[in-house]
Amino acid sequence: MRGLLLLTFLWLGIPLAGTSDDGNWPSFRGPFASGVAEGPPLPESWNVETGEGILFRVAIPGLAHSSPIIWGDRIFLTTAVSSDASVDFKPGLYGSGEASPDRSEHEWQILCLDKLSGNLLWQKTAKRGRPQDKRHVKATYANSTPATDGKHVVAFFGSEGLFCFSTDGEPLWQRDLGRLDVGAYDLPSYEWGSASSPIIHDGRVFVQCDTQADSFLVALEASTGEVLWRTPRDELPSWGTPTLFPGDEKNAPELITNGSHFIRAYDPVNGQELWRLGGSSKITAPTPVFADGIIIVASGRAPERPIFAIRPGGKGDISHEDHLAWSLTRRGPYMPTPLIYQGNVYVLNNDGPFACYDLKTGAEHYYLRLPHRGDGFSASPVASNGKLYLSSENGEILVVKAGETFAEPSSFSLGEPLMATPAISNGVLYVRGSRHLIAVGKRGS
Repeated sequence: MRGLLLLTFLWLGIPLAGTSDDGNWPSFRGPFASGVAEGPPLPESWNVETGEGILFRVAIPGLAHSSPIIWGDRIFLTTAVSSDASVDFKPGLYGSGEASPDRSEHEWQILCLDKLSGNLLWQKTAKRGRPQDKRHVKATYANSTPATDGKHVVAFFGSEGLFCFSTDGEPLWQRDLGRLDVGAYDLPSYEWGSASSPIIHDGRVFVQCDTQADSFLVALEASTGEVLWRTPRDELPSWGTPTLFPGDEKNAPELITNGSHFIRAYDPVNGQELWRLGGSSKITAPTPVFADGIIIVASGRAPERPIFAIRPGGKGDISHEDHLAWSLTRRGPYMPTPLIYQGNVYVLNNDGPFACYDLKTGAEHYYLRLPHRGDGFSASPVASNGKLYLSSENGEILVVKAGETFAEPSSFSLGEPLMATPAISNGVLYVRGSRHLIAVGKRGS
């Protein structure tokens, strides 16, 4: 049976650890949220002002923290365009949790750009109106990254709905998932807005909706929007994206979710809970990631701030079973998702601490504060060809050599705030700043 499972995954082209070698970056942080894309090397240096190493820099309307996604020769983005040109967000390190006063009329849009030139191919409005929710002063009304399978492009705008277009811009379906009140669990009046992103796997769209009340996980048919199952979750508001572990020679597929009460795995076919693990922070934003038979799930609100290394295949409560490979406390990231690369786990926190751990054992290789933290970090790290790319909120990208020993990073400025996680495709780093999409690469990439 194990051999049959392995042959099935290989036949379907499912990687046993998520990487992007075909140029596709279909959802938040790429295939299976891995954040890894090998291929042609990125430039050793670049300069936005002089154009060195810059393939294009195109203006994007509105405000959004959603990341670019890529399929074939196309880039897809979402944005929320306000009728008030003065609206903005507030980057930086601060403890304030109040909502933005922005309640202006918006257009929620999906854009498609040519991957090589940055030229706009199509731009569609999914919805117009005033937002049903408030947003955190640091957030936007388009925080969630879209997802594609090469045929469908699915965009999630929280309480505004879930929308599906073809890759040519034809509207296919939309679903109202109800009012999704996502904010501070201990201060319900603090509305912060949704940020969990949809994913698509095997013809199904999965969306995690953890709110102040009536949290749920839902699966929909990608071609029609039909709800296939909807599983209630006893959870506090959260912002992490679910991850599909596709299975391996020992284990069947699992849909992994972060959560304040429990980290959980579900059967992606029917939505039944498979296992759970407690001990998370009361606020959870990082997305689960996996490689080499280990799933990493973390959260960063004090006091817990855990990092869990979990083996798939558990049943029920796994806190006392051998499915927990290792764990750490007071080291988890608040916002950025951990990165697994070349046998190590890299953990970046908002205010600059950066650590490297052995994936199999949890042994610490280093833990330090980055020399260039700027206004802090919200974007998640990505990796390619032995290098890690860390994006700060003030628009600085640090390039760190992967490995057990930390070396002084190179640093390059984009000249504008950077909240979205970059995408990598065929030797090009696609970076969404607050106002532009910038392609960093070598000519001919």
